[in-house]
Amino acid sequence: MFQSLAGRSVIVTGSSKGIGRGIALRFAAAGCSVLVVSRKLAEAEAVVAEIVAAGGRAQAHAADVTVPEDTVAMAAAALAAFGRLDILCANAGIFPAAKLGEMTAADFDRVLGTNLKGTFLCVSACLAAMKARRAGRIVLTSSITGPVTGFPGWAHYGASKAGQLGFMRTAAIELAPFGITVNAVLPGNIRTEGLAGMGADYIRGMEAAVPMRRLGSVADIANAALYFASDEAAYVTGQSLIIDGGQILPESQAALE
Repeated sequence: MFQSLAGRSVIVTGSSKGIGRGIALRFAAAGCSVLVVSRKLAEAEAVVAEIVAAGGRAQAHAADVTVPEDTVAMAAAALAAFGRLDILCANAGIFPAAKLGEMTAADFDRVLGTNLKGTFLCVSACLAAMKARRAGRIVLTSSITGPVTGFPGWAHYGASKAGQLGFMRTAAIELAPFGITVNAVLPGNIRTEGLAGMGADYIRGMEAAVPMRRLGSVADIANAALYFASDEAAYVTGQSLIIDGGQILPESQAALE
């Protein structure tokens, strides 16, 4: 399965760490050429080194997804490096916490600017190349937070992630005539580098809220993104897939006891 991806090119934004890094590594392992995009070139280059060491093909690129010129240059870099642009994984996102009453307008604009406007800018920058081939796959990294659940301090983050799904549905309709699909993965609690400093008690508490009693891995999310990008998913568009180990299912903590 997914042999259809060999030889295709993919842009993965926010791919120097966490879920984005996992997506970049997984697509490279499937035979894709990967443009690893991060605001910090050195961090993107470190991921490229991992891919190349494993026998894959990749190139690093520095871009800020909130800057239109950066996203246009990003798409051009993929075309220059690989000669084609088949897949966009719009993964870049930020999640600084701030509760209502403390959250400033600047805080709100910064999160929506990266997570939601950044998605729009990246998709827009890649459209010409995909429309020219009359084929393309766009995979958004949303979240359960916003579309399904809420969490204190993340009103702006939740709004941005719910907004991505509204964007996705209309984009899927508009781009379907060009053979371009648009779908989203919605991660639950995923074990990433950022959790390491939170401590064992915090992680155990997170695991206790999941029916499967463990956190997801970045590979769990990457595999879902890989499916959406494949020929096997050619008739799937405008859809979202929750990957959370059943986290959203219990109506109360009692259901897990």
